[in-house]
Amino acid sequence: MDRRPRFAAAAIDIRPYPRVRPPRRARGFAWARRAPRVSAVPAANMQPASAPGAAAAISIRGAVKRYGEIVAVNGLNLEVPPGVCFGLLGPNGAGKSTTMRMLTAQTLADEGEISVLGYELPRESKQSRLEMGVVPQLDNLDQELTCRQILMVFARLYRVPRSERPAAIERALKVANLMPRADTIVKELSGGMRRRLLVGRGLIHRPSMVLLDEPTVGLDPQIRQELWTLIDGLRAEGVTVLMSTHYIEEAERLADTVAVMSAGRIIAQGTPAELVRAHAGEQVLEVYGAPERLEQVGELASEQGWISRRSGPAVAIMRAETLDGLAPEGVLRPANLEDAFVALTGEEIE
Repeated sequence: MDRRPRFAAAAIDIRPYPRVRPPRRARGFAWARRAPRVSAVPAANMQPASAPGAAAAISIRGAVKRYGEIVAVNGLNLEVPPGVCFGLLGPNGAGKSTTMRMLTAQTLADEGEISVLGYELPRESKQSRLEMGVVPQLDNLDQELTCRQILMVFARLYRVPRSERPAAIERALKVANLMPRADTIVKELSGGMRRRLLVGRGLIHRPSMVLLDEPTVGLDPQIRQELWTLIDGLRAEGVTVLMSTHYIEEAERLADTVAVMSAGRIIAQGTPAELVRAHAGEQVLEVYGAPERLEQVGELASEQGWISRRSGPAVAIMRAETLDGLAPEGVLRPANLEDAFVALTGEEIE
């Protein structure tokens, strides 16, 4: 059963503005279509988030991006259905941010095919960016403008109709919980307020999809919880969310589907619960002791073919429910996504 908490979200209208689009051939995706909300039900009973035959909100096929001799993205294949929160989980350097930049055509792939909301990139990148919101990893806010002024600038850039701009700005301020700070200049805002302003800025035009690149990096736990509530509210309204993160807990709590990235490609994909069951089992045995004792336990695990890892002051042995009488004394706990991640990549991650 999926035990991830669901946060209470404000009932804020974020339906897209109507736009006139030219006729398109062989496009199955209706950009304003909203998928049903994904419920917190067991994976076995979960229904698809989008109607059968609906085109993917994001489609990446065989994408490669090189920087000299460094291959940042290496044959990436990724399909994101509409109306879900999709998490890209991986350590720094896995290729997550490069993938995000390719989806906005800030970085062009050297090989492969990419489409976003039915638009082919980079040829139709301008059209796709008008229908998506982007929250970058780095703060690129103008320090001398107020929150209201920044939102006005982006409302114009995203072609929000003039008569609707004041309401759009008010709505974005409410989404970001910045109404009391609407006329405060950016350099006087806290780090958490600036991150919320970045989110509100990305939603000013009511996009049908939002890209969140490391949305809570560097924030304290309280501010992180506030942004999680905001992100969960987007999903509740049917907005497609693609979120890159290296925080295990963030992916486990928010994402309907998680794709684990390593060395520029997807190495595993599924719901958090599916990934845990497939790669870490049901239970983990943690064995505590002196360094010499932990070294002995590690050697025993290697001899027996058990999957194990160092977990702080302990050795964690995965799939403890399958261990025989040779298992050392320790503390049993439920397996989690961090266990699955380490089993997949061999790397520790925050």
